[in-house]
Amino acid sequence: MKKLTTSVCLASCFISAPSWAQPADTEEMATLEVTAPRLARELYATPAAVSTLDRDAIAQGQQRTRLDESLVRVPGVFVQNRDNFAQGLRIAIRGFGARAPFGVRGITVMVDGIPYTLPDGQAQLDAIDLDSAERIEVIRGPSSVLYGNAAGGVIDVTTADGRDNPGTRLRAEAGSDGYRKTSLQTGGSQGDWSHHVSLSALNVDGYREQSSTEKYLLNAKLRRELGSDRALTAIINLLDNPRSEDPGALNAEEVANGRDQAAPNSLALDAGQTVDQQVLGLQYEDLSAGPGEVYLKGFVSRRDFEQQLPYVGDSRIGYQRDYMGASAEYHHEISLGSLPLSYITGVDVARQDDERFRNDVNGQGVVGEQLAEETQTATSAGVFAQGDLALTEQVTLSLGARFDSVELEVDDSYLSDGDQSGEQTFDEWSGSAGLSYRYRPQHQVYANTGTAFETPTFSEFANPAGGGFNPSVSPQKAWNREVGARGYIAPLALDYDLTLFSVRVRDELVPYDDGGRTFYQNAGDTDRDGIELALGWQLADQWRLDSALTLASYEFDQFATPSESFGGNRIPGLPEQTWVNQLTWENLDERFATLETQYVGDMVADNANETEVDSYWLVNLRVGDGWQLGSDTRLNAYVGVRNLLDEEHYANVRLNGSYGRFYEPAPGRSVYGGLEVRF
Repeated sequence: MKKLTTSVCLASCFISAPSWAQPADTEEMATLEVTAPRLARELYATPAAVSTLDRDAIAQGQQRTRLDESLVRVPGVFVQNRDNFAQGLRIAIRGFGARAPFGVRGITVMVDGIPYTLPDGQAQLDAIDLDSAERIEVIRGPSSVLYGNAAGGVIDVTTADGRDNPGTRLRAEAGSDGYRKTSLQTGGSQGDWSHHVSLSALNVDGYREQSSTEKYLLNAKLRRELGSDRALTAIINLLDNPRSEDPGALNAEEVANGRDQAAPNSLALDAGQTVDQQVLGLQYEDLSAGPGEVYLKGFVSRRDFEQQLPYVGDSRIGYQRDYMGASAEYHHEISLGSLPLSYITGVDVARQDDERFRNDVNGQGVVGEQLAEETQTATSAGVFAQGDLALTEQVTLSLGARFDSVELEVDDSYLSDGDQSGEQTFDEWSGSAGLSYRYRPQHQVYANTGTAFETPTFSEFANPAGGGFNPSVSPQKAWNREVGARGYIAPLALDYDLTLFSVRVRDELVPYDDGGRTFYQNAGDTDRDGIELALGWQLADQWRLDSALTLASYEFDQFATPSESFGGNRIPGLPEQTWVNQLTWENLDERFATLETQYVGDMVADNANETEVDSYWLVNLRVGDGWQLGSDTRLNAYVGVRNLLDEEHYANVRLNGSYGRFYEPAPGRSVYGGLEVRF
C-alpha cells in the first residue's frame, strides 16, 4: 500500500494547494445535477463517488457499439470483452462483477428507469442504444440501499426524448474486420407531445475466426405533457440479434500460433448465440402530488435466447424469459425543526420467469437428446427511504435504509437425472450514512459508509452433489467506506474528483472447477482498497485534458476450496493500476481531434495466481470535421484508429480457464470512419 499512500499525498498536494490559495472562485461551472442516487441533488452536495458522462463523451467520434468506449473515462471501472458479442461485456466496479464468466454480475444497470439487472443479479447490455444516449451516470461503489440485490455499483443510462428538438441524424460507418453500421435518429416536439426514435443495424465480421455479429436495434420514446407538472412517457426497445459467433478462449500455445484463430471446438460446433428481445415501459410523473412529487414506473420484457457453447456434451442451451417490474417513489421536502430535510420513499418489485432447456451435442455439432428442462423464477421486492438533512448551509447529513426480499425457485420438469427443484428466500437489510461538507460553492469533501448484498445467480446455485440448490451457498455481504473531495478550481479551469475507498466483502462468491464443470461457493473474504482520481483541465479555449487514474489492491483475505487455500492471493481478472488520458482539441465548427492513451496494469488469470497477464499501453486517435450544407443541413465526417501502435494484448481473460484456455486476443491496429448528415 506504499504506492497508494504516496499517490494520495501527491494528489492531495496538487489539488488542495491552489483551491485554498484563492480567496474566491472567479468563475463558476454550470450546476450539475445527478439522479442515479435516486434522490436528485447537485453533484457538489452528493456524499458518494459519482461520475457523469455527457453526450460528447459518449458520441464524439465513437462507434457507439459498446459501453467501454465511454466508461474508459471513469476511474474504478474496468471493462473487458469488447470483441466477443456472444459473451458480452464484463464490467467490474471496485472488483464487483469481476467473477462473471460472461456478461454482467453484481452491478445494477438502469436504462431510462428500467432495470436491466434481473432479480437474480445478472444483466445483459446488448439492447442498450448508445446512439440515442444523452447521459451516463456511474455510482462507483456498493449501492444496495438504493437498488437492492446486486448493486456493487450502478450504471444509469438516459436516452433522448426529443424535447430539445434534435431533428434527424443519418449516419453510416465502416471499418476494419468487416465493421459496418448504419443508424438513424429523429425526434422533436410539437405542443404537448415529444418523441425520439433511434434505429441501427450493426454487422461485424470480426478480427478472429468465428466472431461475426449481426444486430438490429430500435429504441423509441413518446412523451405527453399532461399539464405543467405532469407527464406520461412510453418507452419501446426492440433487439434482433440473429447471430453472434463465439470464437472461444485460447491457450498460450494457440495464441503463439495465431492470435486470430478460434478455439477448435468453437469452429467444430459453430459456437454462438441468437437473441430476440422486446421491452415496453410506461412512466408517469407528477411534480405537484400534494406537497411532493410522485414517480410511477412499470415495464414488461420478453427475451428469447439460444446458445451453442464451445464444448461437446450438454452445450446447447436456451430460454424464453418473461421479465416485469414496477416502482413507485415519493419525493418531498420538509423542515425538521429548523433544518431542511429532503427525502424519498419508495418500493420496487420485479419478477423473472425463465423457461430453460439444455441439449446434448456431439463432436460433429449435431444436436441430440434433451438433457434438462426447468422453470427458473426469481421474485424481488424492496422498500426504501433516503433523506438529506441540511445541518448548516454547508453541511448535509444523508441517511438511507432498505429492506429486500429475494425468492429464487427452480421447478424441474426433466426428472430422468433426479429432481433438481428447489427454493431459496433471502431477506436482507441495507443501510448507508454520508456526510457532505461544501466548504466553498464549488468545492466539497465527503465521507460515507454503506452495506450491500449479492445473492448467487441461478447458475451459481448449481449443486455439485446434485439435487437442486446448493444448500451451502448464500449471499455475499459488502461493507463500503469512502472519503472523497471534488471541485472546480476556476483560475486553472481544473475540475477534480478524488476518492479513497475500502471495501470488505464477507462470504465472497468464487468459482472452482470440479471435474470440468464450474461450481461456486462462499469461499472466504476479500479486501479491496484503492484510490480513484479524475481530472479535467481546460488548458486553453480549444484544448482539454481528461485523466482517470485507479490504484488499488484486490486480495483474498481468506479463501479455501475443498483442495486448496488461496488466502493473500490477488483476485483474478482485475488490474490494480489503470490510467487513461484524453487530450482533445476542438474548434467552434465541430472540428475535433482526440488522442487517447490507456494503461492497464498486469493481472492474474486464476485463483492460484500461477498465470500472469502482462500490462499494456494502448493509443487511440479520433478526428472529425463538419460542413454546413444549408440553413438546416450539416455534414460531419470522422475517422478513428484503435490501438494505433499495434500493441498485442487481450480483449478478455477468462478466469480459471479449463486446460489453460485463458486468452481472448484483441485486434491489432484497426480503423473506422463515418459520415453523418443532420437536418
